Amino acid sequence: MKLDPVSLRLFVSVVEEGTIAAAAKREHIAAAAVSKRLSELEQVLDSRLLNRTNKGITPTDAGLSLLFMARSALNNLNEIVVQMRDYSHGGRGSVNILANISAITQFMPSLLTSFMAQYPLINVSLEEQPSLAITKAVAENRADIGIFTRLPHGADIEVFPFRTDQLVLLVPNDHPLAARASVTFNETLDHQYVTLRSGTHLNFQLIKAANDLGRALKIRMEVASYDALCLMVQAGVGLGIMPEGSAAIYKLEGVKVVRLNEEWASRELSVCVRSREGLSTAAGLFLEHVLAG
Repeated sequence: MKLDPVSLRLFVSVVEEGTIAAAAKREHIAAAAVSKRLSELEQVLDSRLLNRTNKGITPTDAGLSLLFMARSALNNLNEIVVQMRDYSHGGRGSVNILANISAITQFMPSLLTSFMAQYPLINVSLEEQPSLAITKAVAENRADIGIFTRLPHGADIEVFPFRTDQLVLLVPNDHPLAARASVTFNETLDHQYVTLRSGTHLNFQLIKAANDLGRALKIRMEVASYDALCLMVQAGVGLGIMPEGSAAIYKLEGVKVVRLNEEWASRELSVCVRSREGLSTAAGLFLEHVLAG
């Protein structure tokens, strides 16, 4: 016989009830079977665990030590069952999300706050990546869910609408364009720009828009984040274009936000998965949360 949870549970019941008959009734098992289990347990552990008298059963010193260890072991086993059931129902788990900088700065904080409040035992990993890298990673099953600015891609993924955002122009207060309520992109191309780094969708979008006009985008500096972009515009390094919702976060003094009169300035953000049916329970819950919002 090997040490098993059933024998430990019966041992604990006998000690707590004080008699084999009472323990057998509590565990819905024959008294003879309980007695046999206890004898086998003492043989396996090579220790006398119980003092048997006509007044009942009490634990020996060895039995008292086993009682504490058995209760702890049984509690740990019960916790395993509880936690694994949580996984099966989506109450516990993990979800790996990739999102571009526009989604992270504008939409993810409130979305993740509400999701994590509803599912506190689900661990969330969020990483910022460019849009094309996101679609590729999701297609290759290196992330559960991706949130990106909608663009042509060759990835084998399922795509759902997420949010929309509006690009605006950032200019220093002393710049000639700061007095304008709105401008066309063509009107800005005589001036130097601060842009996000190469490989981001916004960088590609601005260069393409300039090429479509037969113009060149004068990039003076590339940066890795919107906060750096805002600071460089504030310092007078160049103009900047970014989502209106992201620009509102920083509220920098000395910088004017000007409306951009271009159809492409209104953008769609999308959420993608490799296969909705193939998502883990936790990832599926996050997708439903995103789509419901």
